[in-house]
Amino acid sequence: MLRTQLFADPHNVFLHDLILQSCRGNPQKTALVDTSCGRRLTYAEYGETVESLAHGMIASGIRPGEMIAIFLANSWEFCVAYHAATLAAAIPTLLNPTYREREVRYQLENSGAVILISDGTNLEGISLAGLPNLRRVYTTRTPISGADPFTDLLKSAPLKSARASIPEPAESSEKTLAALPYSSGTTGLPKGVMLSHYNLIANVYQLLGPHATTLTSADNILCCLPLYHIYGLNVMLNPLLMLGATLIITPRFHVQQFMQLMVEEEATMMPLVPPAINALCQAAEAGQFPKDHKVKWVKSGAAPLAPDLPRRFTALTNILVCQGYGMTEASPVTHLGYLDPELYRPDSIGHPVAQTDCRVLSQPDLDPCDTPDDLTEVPSGLPGELVMRGPQFMLGYWQEPQATAAVLRDGWYWSGDIVTRDREGFYRVVDRRKEMIKYKGFPVAPAEVEAVLLEHPAVKECGVIGRRDAEAGEIPVAFVALKNGFVDSSRLSEELCAFVAERLTHYKQPREVRFIDAVPKTASGKILRRELRKAMG
Repeated sequence: MLRTQLFADPHNVFLHDLILQSCRGNPQKTALVDTSCGRRLTYAEYGETVESLAHGMIASGIRPGEMIAIFLANSWEFCVAYHAATLAAAIPTLLNPTYREREVRYQLENSGAVILISDGTNLEGISLAGLPNLRRVYTTRTPISGADPFTDLLKSAPLKSARASIPEPAESSEKTLAALPYSSGTTGLPKGVMLSHYNLIANVYQLLGPHATTLTSADNILCCLPLYHIYGLNVMLNPLLMLGATLIITPRFHVQQFMQLMVEEEATMMPLVPPAINALCQAAEAGQFPKDHKVKWVKSGAAPLAPDLPRRFTALTNILVCQGYGMTEASPVTHLGYLDPELYRPDSIGHPVAQTDCRVLSQPDLDPCDTPDDLTEVPSGLPGELVMRGPQFMLGYWQEPQATAAVLRDGWYWSGDIVTRDREGFYRVVDRRKEMIKYKGFPVAPAEVEAVLLEHPAVKECGVIGRRDAEAGEIPVAFVALKNGFVDSSRLSEELCAFVAERLTHYKQPREVRFIDAVPKTASGKILRRELRKAMG
């Protein structure tokens, strides 16, 4: 086990204190570059803005333990609002900036948010009437009727008195919530994930510890990941500001703009999701990827990475790929690959991070009362369900004791993911247990079929689901979006089926191909299989 130590002791420290400590230690260095408006904040400016905003929140009536909702795209306002909320002893709950009214109202009501920080463009067409706890709404750049300007919160008293008015934490960092993101499950309504200061800091220290990431204070990180998502929030924003690195944020991923920023800002590292890596591969194949970049490596996460994709990407760009794995409930990282040549396995999610125990359990039908100690681990190389425990795992789901008990049992988190572990201790994700297709009793992992389809030159992206069949139980159906220059046809459908048939055993082959314009995904890059099932009818 290479990873045994954390970067530092995560006990009895609070997230905002570590951020402000870094601001005081790196005053003249650029902390944040917001490409949506061109604003660049030094660490001194960032710290002053966070403290001023926290004082403004308290002056507006926010009380310790109350919920502040942040409904913003990637921006400097998102970042300072998040850290100011925890400094003010409030709990930030983070909303997907693409949410529609139904989704916004659900999260605001479920969390009990008393303040909403958003923008007029996000709130256009959304009614917030009738929400029992919501007291005030603030907008950042575009005003809207019924909302106060975000700048009102920044017009505070001098910083000395502001700092004096900041309340001391009422409970330990292990019990005080630092974020309430909502998990984007494939079924049911989203659930609030209760992450403490200790959870988040422990995970940051796992990432920064020996034999983990190579992030340093000298890094310039180009980030298109949504910061409301735990991947952007606690794999990028928090660690990089603690380190004293420079974070360049952009609201969304556009290939040409992203490559331009990569060169202009002299990016040294980029966190990505597999679809973005695939898009950059296609740009490189078209001769558009810049030769004069300084990027050393990219981190891939949030969705399965087709085994051939990192090899293609590195061959085309000379940039290494480090795959990781995790979930919102784990703050989020549990596993991480290596960049060292002797340990480089880009098709793998790597080894667990420090202080994370893992078991791969063999039973296909698990009793809800079972604990890992009751069950058998699978031999090396065979698939089983991944269960884990460590300091980064959530306190539970917000106001959902039954859902919490279903996944947290005796201190172990049951991931629902099917993995293999080889003799060298490297893990590979096969698929989610609940998304497995059963063909005549044989399990079919959609991700495995998708990885093969993505190797075909016509396939831009794809998703595979099961369709009920009287004879087989379920048969695999592939939804395929084509690259420019290819036209859907029955002949191409047959060609794709034959392409898979040449590479996978008979029961894993799609019996039908449906062509679509784009595969529906969450903001973090996960395929929305429920939407594909709706399309299938």
